[in-house]
Amino acid sequence: MPSIISKLPHVGTTIFTTMSALAVEHNAINLGQGFPDFMMDEKLIDLVTKAMKDGHNQYAHMNGLPKLRAVLAQKVFDLYGNQISPTDEITITPGATYAIYTALTTILQPSDEVIVFEPAYDSYIPNILINGAIPVVVPLTFPNYSIPWDEVAKKINNKTKLIIINTPNNPTGMVLTENDMLELQKIVALYPNLFILSDEVYEHLIFDNKKHLSVLQYPSLYEKSFVTFSFGKTYHCTGWKIGYCIAPSKYTTEFRKVHQFNCFTTNGAIQVALAEYLQEKEAYLQLGSFLEAKRNLLRSLMAQTPFKPLASSGSYFECYSYNQISNLNDKDFAIELVKKAKVATIPTSAFYSNDTDNKVLRFCFAKKNDTLAMAVDNIVNYLKANPHS
Repeated sequence: MPSIISKLPHVGTTIFTTMSALAVEHNAINLGQGFPDFMMDEKLIDLVTKAMKDGHNQYAHMNGLPKLRAVLAQKVFDLYGNQISPTDEITITPGATYAIYTALTTILQPSDEVIVFEPAYDSYIPNILINGAIPVVVPLTFPNYSIPWDEVAKKINNKTKLIIINTPNNPTGMVLTENDMLELQKIVALYPNLFILSDEVYEHLIFDNKKHLSVLQYPSLYEKSFVTFSFGKTYHCTGWKIGYCIAPSKYTTEFRKVHQFNCFTTNGAIQVALAEYLQEKEAYLQLGSFLEAKRNLLRSLMAQTPFKPLASSGSYFECYSYNQISNLNDKDFAIELVKKAKVATIPTSAFYSNDTDNKVLRFCFAKKNDTLAMAVDNIVNYLKANPHS
């Protein structure tokens, strides 16, 4: 038999697969993976059903339904003041992770270097490696997970092709500030051949009266950027796997060359429904306050325990330190929680290429209130039974 030379020789089963399987095996509450356990808006479900019954079941336009792109362009102008072209700068994709992969494949050549901030969404580094490029890791400053811009400056050179930013951040919930955007602008000005990939899938899940700062509102950044978004995170339908990428027209042209020979097109009926539903602006404008209430509920419940929150101002997630509870490494402690407390979380070492263990677990709070309450009750009972785990 012929053998395959793996393009990802060091990649095995992800911690997400492992923890989800353990959650099923032990009948545990899953606060690990980032998906809601509550229903999405029935209006959107009805719109998709109507689109299917109306016959929108064949291939949609390769770049995305024109009406949907037009609505998105208006949304971008309303929120970020950027008048982008719906025809030439927006591409609808089967999920934001697909858009990230396609952008990286569009940009990168073998031996290019990419700045990656860790802890990082787990697809970034494999996507870089599979394109023959080199990830250059910059750890975020623990425990507030801020970007150490002085370290970034030290690691950028003429081989650096790209910086990946993610705000609000997965897994930490960190949100970039005006100072961060200023520092990024300084770097971009020094390196004219440097691209930005801005992962903004949680753009509307932002708390504490903070504002989402998109590269779309900074002309000097956007002119060098690919920006990715997710409908799944915005409308509680992660299983639909639908998102989009925005980039200047000359970059979008190259992005679509890769896109057309991969999936070619994206679910048509869902696009028809989204084009209609997006016009109900309150559905995304009120999303932050809805999820902030759930984050606050989790915090108030967890105050019964020695877990300490590492403050999240966005996303589906908040990280908690357990260094006052156990000396186990984070993977072993997460496994123990599944087995003994019947609660699944994600150890944050999984988001570091070198498995950095700060004794921190990531909790997903995008759950029903009852789910969060039951999970914390389980943890409280576990800690009573295991005071020195």
